[in-house]
Amino acid sequence: MAQNFLACDREQSFLFPPDVRDWLPENHLAWFVIDAVGVIDTSQFYAAYRADGHGRAAYEPSMVIALLLYCWSRSVRSSRAIERACVEDVACRVIAAQQRPDHATLARFVVRHESALGELFGQVLELCADAGLATVGIVAIDGTKVHANAHRDRTMTYEQIAEAIIEEVIQTDIAETAVHGEHRGDELPEPVATPEGRQRWLRAARQRLEQRRAREARPIPRSRASRLLEARRRLEQELAVERDANARYEAYRSRGVMKNGRRFGGPPKPYTPPATPAGKINLTDPDSRLVHGMRGYIQGYNAQAVCNEQYLILAAEVMTASPDFGHLLPMLNAARAELAAADVNSTPEVVLADAGYWHLNQMNEITGDGIPVLIAPDSSRRASPRPGWTGGAYDFMRAALATERGNELYRQRKQLIEPIFGHTKHNRGFTRFSRRGRAAARTEWRLIATTHNLLKLHQHFTATVI
Repeated sequence: MAQNFLACDREQSFLFPPDVRDWLPENHLAWFVIDAVGVIDTSQFYAAYRADGHGRAAYEPSMVIALLLYCWSRSVRSSRAIERACVEDVACRVIAAQQRPDHATLARFVVRHESALGELFGQVLELCADAGLATVGIVAIDGTKVHANAHRDRTMTYEQIAEAIIEEVIQTDIAETAVHGEHRGDELPEPVATPEGRQRWLRAARQRLEQRRAREARPIPRSRASRLLEARRRLEQELAVERDANARYEAYRSRGVMKNGRRFGGPPKPYTPPATPAGKINLTDPDSRLVHGMRGYIQGYNAQAVCNEQYLILAAEVMTASPDFGHLLPMLNAARAELAAADVNSTPEVVLADAGYWHLNQMNEITGDGIPVLIAPDSSRRASPRPGWTGGAYDFMRAALATERGNELYRQRKQLIEPIFGHTKHNRGFTRFSRRGRAAARTEWRLIATTHNLLKLHQHFTATVI
């Protein structure tokens, strides 16, 4: 008896489903993303296009938004990879309705709508809040270091930048000497190098111009009256500009105070510039900094996030400072602002953070609003308390964390926030920003958080159906 296999005939022609709704199951993520984009406010995207319809037709913004959100949810962030997916991936072909936007169009869309794409985070959070996922019982705050699209070796002091410029000038001179020799390189060519040659060339050029003008029709001269009217109109415009400038200057002097607070006629504020500007700057991404990661210093950003017990990201921001110190209150305020915009309770029951967020003034301000804060005053890697970190709030926090309830609450910090970073970096492969600048990095980080919440919302409804 012959072996029994299912037939695999690649030459057999068959009819593809004529309706794209038959290409994917009803509970597929692509349909969920399309429906989600259909209910969020995309007017900010459409406002960037002409309302009169002139010009070349653009791709539907809602289609591109859905395509970006779906691909980012599937860990596909490269514009070229998304372009290939519009040919090879059935879900992307459904979202794009068989259209194939090229990678340059997708990349320009992200750059053009950078701010609007970052604001999608709040609208997706509203959908999650409507589904009951945006609870604020326990919230955890933490940060992770993400590589910038720059190399740390390009971080230089101003002295090193000056030395590099001088070295480049020297090398340029050497290269030009090899090409031009003893000549400057801007000498005139041989036909016009001498006075006689220039005169011959100019006489010939003049004859050619006269012949060309003779062939062309003579322009109709304007009347003297029209020229006078135009000159008068131009003079009146110049006088109006001058009067306006004089009026604004007199109003400025009437206040009697300059912008720096000094009164007119007072002594100028002395300023002595430093001999050499201090600090370092990265020539590839000036906004990025050397931040301390788990395996040493990297050139990147400090990506901050706030999450709740549902593993939902409530706020996502990008900082340039390497330490987490000082970011506790700004991140909590960002989360409360996002929740307030989603029209849900924005006052958490308790806030959890690691020792790097210990900032006594900010902690007192938060507890003054009636929100308990649990932050370990000592790192888990230290065997003894930090020198000088004893008494007062330090001992009080150690005593609170030593209680059964305090220890139970604080242990949830690692269980809530750190799996999100692990999933984002290792499972979704987001370890480096693709664009440069803090604003662009913030948009990328918020898009990652947006797609994370979108996946949580999709999983929530899938689990509900099951």
